[in-house]
Amino acid sequence: MLGLLRYALRSLWARRLTSLATAGGIALLVFVLAASGMLASGMRRTVASAGDASRAIVMQHDQWSEVGSLVDQTVLSLVAAAPGIRRDQRGLPMVTGELVSSQILGATAEGRISTLLIRGVSANVLTLRPEVHLSAGRAIVPGTAEAIVGRSLIDVLPELALGKSFEIAAGRPVVVVGIFEAGGSVLESEVWVDLDSARSATGQEGKLSSVTAQLEDEERLDTFALPLTEDKQAGLDVARESAYYTKISGGMADVITALGAVEAIIFSLGAVCATMIVFYGAVAQRRREVGVLRALGFGRRRILASFLIESVALALAGSVVGVALAMLTPLLDFKTVNFATGTDVAFQFLPDPRALLIAVAVAVAVGLLGGVLPALRAARMNPVVAMRQ
Repeated sequence: MLGLLRYALRSLWARRLTSLATAGGIALLVFVLAASGMLASGMRRTVASAGDASRAIVMQHDQWSEVGSLVDQTVLSLVAAAPGIRRDQRGLPMVTGELVSSQILGATAEGRISTLLIRGVSANVLTLRPEVHLSAGRAIVPGTAEAIVGRSLIDVLPELALGKSFEIAAGRPVVVVGIFEAGGSVLESEVWVDLDSARSATGQEGKLSSVTAQLEDEERLDTFALPLTEDKQAGLDVARESAYYTKISGGMADVITALGAVEAIIFSLGAVCATMIVFYGAVAQRRREVGVLRALGFGRRRILASFLIESVALALAGSVVGVALAMLTPLLDFKTVNFATGTDVAFQFLPDPRALLIAVAVAVAVGLLGGVLPALRAARMNPVVAMRQ
């Protein structure tokens, strides 16, 4: 077996230009497949990590996301009175009402139009979401036209930097007074403003998009939700916050995965054809060589194995390059539209061993498929006829 491997590697080196071209095509296939899988994983982590299993979110019945939900301010009191709510040190229920809307920022410095998710928040928002903390500046002063901006937005939209101002509606400018971080979650792609300012700017006085509540325990969700959902006139739905964010992230990740799969199929077909052409050419060029090997006692199986080893070796070489390129993608920032909210969200590629293994497995399969027919042709050669040509 070791002798076959050395022979296969020497053959590849003798045809190094065509070998490099074939390995390059396979590397591109591996890169596309691995990068799309890593991006989908990054999307899922970014969105899903914003949710906490011990928090519940209350929205309008049958609404997919907070952007489309609208409930009365009185819902905040109903949620605060529901059983299973955790209370703070002052004995107050840990609930907060928020108004969520989308806003077109306009052409950025790079000439792109960005759609922001504007979240109107109350003074207790940082208490209810301890994973969020200010990394620069200060918190919003209630009742003022101020905003704090997620770190991921600052990286792609310098127009929202600390100290700058922008309009959340026509004639409604706000000043950025702080930058917050949230562990890389989707919250970092949001702009938070004072709740009353958000209501005034959107003409939704007395309205909320959602109410978020901190539960005493994860297991108290059903107890908490029962009195809220029993009242059909209230028209409310209750979900665990982690489940809500997982739901709205699934569509984006699935689309990226599907696009990556389509591209991978196209590249795979091309790589199989290219590998097949290269090895058919190699068989034609090495007819005498194959004939000599057969005459020296090399059986058909060993000839077949030799050519298959060459094709798999090419696939593995291309896989190494493709994986190496894919592992550089976490250094890049990526921005796309969250289909659930219609707003821009910043993501990062997340190294995913499963995606990398799948990409390498596909590359090996491509190598085998591209090499098997030429290998069979070489194995079936008549040694006497082959040596005469």
